[in-house]
Amino acid sequence: MIVVKTIEEMRELREETAGSVGFVPTMGYLHEGHLSLVKKAREENPAVVVSIFVNPMQFGPREDFKSYPRDTRRDLAMLEPLTDIVFIPSDKEMYPKDYDSWVEVKGLTDVLEGAVRPGHFRGVTTVVAKLFNIVAPDKAYFGQKDAQQVAVIKKMVKDLNMNLEVVTCPTVREKDGLAMSSRNTYLNGEQRKAAAVLYRALMLAQELVFRGEKDAGAIRLEMKELIEKEPQANIEYISIADNETLKEIHHIKLPVLVSMAVKIGKTRLIDNIVLE
Repeated sequence: MIVVKTIEEMRELREETAGSVGFVPTMGYLHEGHLSLVKKAREENPAVVVSIFVNPMQFGPREDFKSYPRDTRRDLAMLEPLTDIVFIPSDKEMYPKDYDSWVEVKGLTDVLEGAVRPGHFRGVTTVVAKLFNIVAPDKAYFGQKDAQQVAVIKKMVKDLNMNLEVVTCPTVREKDGLAMSSRNTYLNGEQRKAAAVLYRALMLAQELVFRGEKDAGAIRLEMKELIEKEPQANIEYISIADNETLKEIHHIKLPVLVSMAVKIGKTRLIDNIVLE
């Protein structure tokens, strides 16, 4: 496994790499969810590249950029058996002093996470576009947990005629259903137990739909009532939306994306399922 820190080094290695390249962009502090993406890339490509970069441009002024968990040594140990190249650029390497260019996807970014985190997706699409240009992968792997992010990146790749395939991989969960996330480390023991309410609410929505409930508003209400029984939970949004446009729907017509953002204490968690 080779670790590189500059764009020039990464490009030189890419030119020397034969066969298809699978790429997994991450912000580090890896867990089994990340590793599932790396393993999928390993299965499908002779070469695997992973980036570790906590992107300052996708964090709002009141968000957790400075406190976001970081442990590069631990990350590298986890990646060693699975990865050929790890790209770990600095902020200055990615955004030099005179940097002033952005990539922005309209429409899909106006709702859900985009509505409550202004500028977030502009930061995401900009850094992902830069990473795609630097690494030049044949396939890039993302987790379903960030469903809106995946939809936005696929739209960017299509609209800008980028020559790669975006592969979506299933959400990896803890035994109680909580989606794995680097931010789960913020939770204390009591909060960690409380966080399982997100998955229970998603399963409730699935059960209601499969029992024949067609009223999206009624499903949202039952999910809301379930989550509010947990004293530590504070709902930001509950969404039942068209799986392609991400626009809210009133009448269930599959497939639909059921998603939410909920704060447990001060920790903001997101989760979703697609009902097919």
